[in-house]
Amino acid sequence: MDPQLDRREVLRVGGGTLFGLGIAQLLELQALAAPARPAAPGFGRARSVILVFLQGGPSHLDLWDPKDGAPDDVRSAFKTIPSKVPGMEVTELLPRLAQVTDKLTFVRSMSYTPVGLFNHTAAHYQMLTGYTADKVSPSGQLEPPSPKDFPNVGCNVVRLRPPEEAMLPFVMMPRPLQESNVVGKAGTAGFLGRAFDPYTLYPPGDDLDDSKMDRIQVEDLALRPELSVARLERRASLRERIDASMPAIDAAVARFDLDEYTEKALGLVLSGRARKAFDLHAEPDALRDRYGRNTFGQCCLLARRFVEAGTRFVQVNWPKVANSDLHSWDVHVGLPERMQKRAAPMLDPGLATLIADLDERGLLDETLVVAVGEFGRSPRKGLSTSGNDNDSEGRDHWPYCFTAVVAGAGVRRGFVYGASDETGSAPVESPVHPTDLLATVYHAVGIEPHTMVLNHLNQPRELVKGTPVLDLFA
Repeated sequence: MDPQLDRREVLRVGGGTLFGLGIAQLLELQALAAPARPAAPGFGRARSVILVFLQGGPSHLDLWDPKDGAPDDVRSAFKTIPSKVPGMEVTELLPRLAQVTDKLTFVRSMSYTPVGLFNHTAAHYQMLTGYTADKVSPSGQLEPPSPKDFPNVGCNVVRLRPPEEAMLPFVMMPRPLQESNVVGKAGTAGFLGRAFDPYTLYPPGDDLDDSKMDRIQVEDLALRPELSVARLERRASLRERIDASMPAIDAAVARFDLDEYTEKALGLVLSGRARKAFDLHAEPDALRDRYGRNTFGQCCLLARRFVEAGTRFVQVNWPKVANSDLHSWDVHVGLPERMQKRAAPMLDPGLATLIADLDERGLLDETLVVAVGEFGRSPRKGLSTSGNDNDSEGRDHWPYCFTAVVAGAGVRRGFVYGASDETGSAPVESPVHPTDLLATVYHAVGIEPHTMVLNHLNQPRELVKGTPVLDLFA
């Protein structure tokens, strides 16, 4: 019997048995099975994933899908510049990324129709779990994170493909996903259980504190609220306090049903390997400068250090609340100044250097890098699509067409997948739904996207209902 059962086989079996095995056992076998389609392009090429999640919704028209021939009320205020690869032009906000387009793919046909209102949190949930939110209130906000939620993609990945190295499996930084008072939605393991939540690195300091990553220590890593190393460190040294508290930790492990793999991760806080991964000061000053001496740039550098040490999945969230001001991508007002002086000077060197640095170290071939927001911005300036007020240069929420940047793990280099229309309003070629992008991530790490997992009601649910975009791979 092939232990990797596809969706049709599982549904056919239903609540019955096959070869004497119940549905739960079949699903467990499936989760642990070897890859089913090793010959498919790109399958299993990624040892690690770095997801750069640009919460807030960056404007594709003002970054990586410029439309010089569009009307004045659509065309970007920023000039288009050539890149290393003809056809991959970007705006003047991205001069550094323009020099590494030969290492990446632009997916210029991301698109979906939202369920409910055009709010950030619902879009986060769609982009990061592959499922639509159950509840959207009249204000556009969602319920807070719940044990019933679908898991973040990284949680599914580390459950089905635990790290090969003795290293933290999934790290999220430098702040939680957030829209207004809804914090952390789409950033947890949901019905998989807290054993598979990401380890969060949220150092103290507000969103304007660009030096806070310089001050991080391993004690800033949040394991679980009940297992907070920072709390333990207040009363004794980390090692001494952990040793003294083993019964309490054992009890917490039992309560949350942490498996052997997560128990090992707990011990990694004490290990030299994990501690070294946190040490940004071990990097040359010149390289740190290349990434950018700000929260985003230093998080990109930390992401490289984590995957280099063996972490399977790293999610770098844009270091500003989604619906916010200043360097947020939520540019309803003040777009020209905010993008040119605040957001792009962080994004450009951080993302470009991450891709180049991984490549220079030979890590890009085995690391999938995905940079994407929850949606793009409205092609027409000043148009209200979400009930927000916009000034004459502002762009509102627009999930119907936007761009993702994908690189590494066999992804084509110097390539554009899909195309948008003359105003960047809709795809005219090869549309890619968020579920397809997530399916591609699963595919790259060697997981069949239609693998079934059990939800909080012990009902089988697919990881994602999308289809991998195989043409992204060389």
